[in-house]
Amino acid sequence: MCVEMKDQLFGKNLNELQDLSLALGLPKFTGKQLADWLYKKEISSIDEMSNLSKKARDLLNEKYEFGLSIPSKVQVSIDGTKKYLFPTSHNKFIETAMIPDDDRKTVCVSTQVGCKMGCLFCMTGKQGFQGQLTAGEIVNQIRSIEEYGEVSNIVYMGMGEPFDNLDAVLKSLEILTSEWGFAMSPRRITVSSIGIIPAMIRFLNESEAHLAISLHTPFDEERRKLMPVQIAYPIAEVVNEIKGWDFGRQRRVSFEYILFKGLNDSAYHVRELTRLLAGIRCRINLIRFHPVPGTPLESPDEETITSFRDQLTAKDITTTIRASRGQDIYAACGLLSTKELMS
Repeated sequence: MCVEMKDQLFGKNLNELQDLSLALGLPKFTGKQLADWLYKKEISSIDEMSNLSKKARDLLNEKYEFGLSIPSKVQVSIDGTKKYLFPTSHNKFIETAMIPDDDRKTVCVSTQVGCKMGCLFCMTGKQGFQGQLTAGEIVNQIRSIEEYGEVSNIVYMGMGEPFDNLDAVLKSLEILTSEWGFAMSPRRITVSSIGIIPAMIRFLNESEAHLAISLHTPFDEERRKLMPVQIAYPIAEVVNEIKGWDFGRQRRVSFEYILFKGLNDSAYHVRELTRLLAGIRCRINLIRFHPVPGTPLESPDEETITSFRDQLTAKDITTTIRASRGQDIYAACGLLSTKELMS
């Protein structure tokens, strides 16, 4: 006998909550009450919504589930980084990293089960694509971890390409930043992309979160070998779009740059990066490469990484070296994958 799956309340925006309230014969203001319970109070069931009548709760229980999903596994790194494993509606799994740093707690969320972009240096890309996450599944990665309530920053840099699941990403940002939702500042949220131009333009227009672009080399042929997206959306065109955008003083754009030994770590690359990014008020985040099985890529030594940063800094480009966190539990940049759990 087939059991019909109930829809989930968690992950719906205010308009949807108001519409479903009216559809159930409840007052429109019930939608705002639902949003308060879902996103401002630490409950996990419809029955705990004490300012709703029993009739209203019964109607909601008949049609809907609350929608939270607890992690099925947690790993802790020697540096304090945690990696959470969450089940998804696709009967697959995703990974979420929580990175502590002094008084900051940053959560790195996933947006897809796997990824279809096929970047050479990424374990998630080796997994392939198994499905899109809903807005609720994205926000759940923050709401259902032990550190919920202490989270200071969110980065969309986990499994998947956020701009390949843009509707759900934008909806999750709405829930996180709206006054009726979690009421977080969008200045504490960064969304990272490999540079899908139409989605990037829509993201810039429809959200106020920071943008990070995975660059990795300024040269066309090199980037094609590392990132197939370069064929459809060359980095020069991505950067030109960014140059035409007014980010204001508070919104940031940054560029992620994984260093590969003997490939993209030369003075020649510094000169071309300087030319490519001229006129953009931005930051470059240098990232150490973490070995991925089946690729010939290696990380340069620390002296080369430091020299590369110093050369860019001398060209008046703000450049930082990102600390590698959680490498021992495969939670560091590029290592998230649930390939071994695929069924």
